[in-house]
Amino acid sequence: MDRKTKRMFFADLLIALAGILLDQGTKRLAVLFLKDRPPVGLIPGVLELRYLENRGAAFGILQDQKLFFVVITCLILAFCLYALWRMPAGRKYTLLHVLGGILMAGALGNLIDRVRLNYVIDFIYISLIDFPIFNVADMYVTLVCAAGLLLVFFGRYRESDFDFLKLRGR
Repeated sequence: MDRKTKRMFFADLLIALAGILLDQGTKRLAVLFLKDRPPVGLIPGVLELRYLENRGAAFGILQDQKLFFVVITCLILAFCLYALWRMPAGRKYTLLHVLGGILMAGALGNLIDRVRLNYVIDFIYISLIDFPIFNVADMYVTLVCAAGLLLVFFGRYRESDFDFLKLRGR
């Protein structure tokens, strides 16, 4: 691996760290100012802050399946680290590097909660559409998924652009 690729990988890790700090910081604020208190309306009828301890996944599915979530998250993180370590540092891959760092931040943000607390702290509620309560880490994962779909459909990547993911010796 050349120096530029190592620097890019280090930048990926810094993006993940910054994202984790933002996620964990907002969750700490949620505990301090929202737990055991009434919701706080930010935009009446549209957006409010409401504390929730989520022991499941999105939309409350898979309640109390901590081991499952920990294992899946560790697999996702391992793949992210593998892909980012092997990914070229060229301009063509910059967005993919950033998205990888953001995905790791989202996965680790919620993993930290699950391991430390046995639940994930959620606090953002879109009351206009009665959307399930979520957190900053969830927003990271959603952003990466949406951007990934856009790249699949409208990006200028070819299959050969991902040869770096192939296992060595094959």
